[in-house]
Amino acid sequence: MNIFRILGDVSHLLAIIILLLKMVKSKSCAGISGKSQILFALVFTTRYLDLFTNFISVYNTVMKVIFLICAYVTVYMIYVKFRKTFDSENDSFRLEFLLVPVTGLSFLENHSFTPLEILWTFSIYLESVAILPQLFMISKTGEAETITTHYLFFLGLYRALYIANWVWRYHTENFYDQIAVVSGVVQTIFYCDFFYLYVTK
Repeated sequence: MNIFRILGDVSHLLAIIILLLKMVKSKSCAGISGKSQILFALVFTTRYLDLFTNFISVYNTVMKVIFLICAYVTVYMIYVKFRKTFDSENDSFRLEFLLVPVTGLSFLENHSFTPLEILWTFSIYLESVAILPQLFMISKTGEAETITTHYLFFLGLYRALYIANWVWRYHTENFYDQIAVVSGVVQTIFYCDFFYLYVTK
């Protein structure tokens, strides 16, 4: 575990907490894609099934549990607590366009053909495109008011730190995970588009 990985995890968690606090403070989920948040919840659920089979460290276990709780609380806030402010008309991205190819790819390209490994691979591929419903919603409405600059900053920082983590691990451990790196680069490209849309809209 290196400093880039830890700071990346903290930045990602801060982004989610900022989003939750924004909803609680404004009593609204306007401008937030519930579909993107469902995809992120699915990402964490399929990635962290090893909580029941593999203990790595207290830090690892605690962070996984916190990410899972935050993901499901976010979905609950959007679809239950603040559902009257949820813009379902503009959150209309068809999830099957992402889920079907991601599922197929996770069966075709993985490290080993076992259920947990396929689900982990699925989560990596899905995370790289999970922001697309949010991008679609912003481009459709022309608004990004609820997604604050702090939320965007910490999401961007999370991606930048994870790229630094991969570089560090390659140089210190000679470790390179092609699936994670390629998916991460794709995700980073989408986040750059996200930042561009935020600034221009």
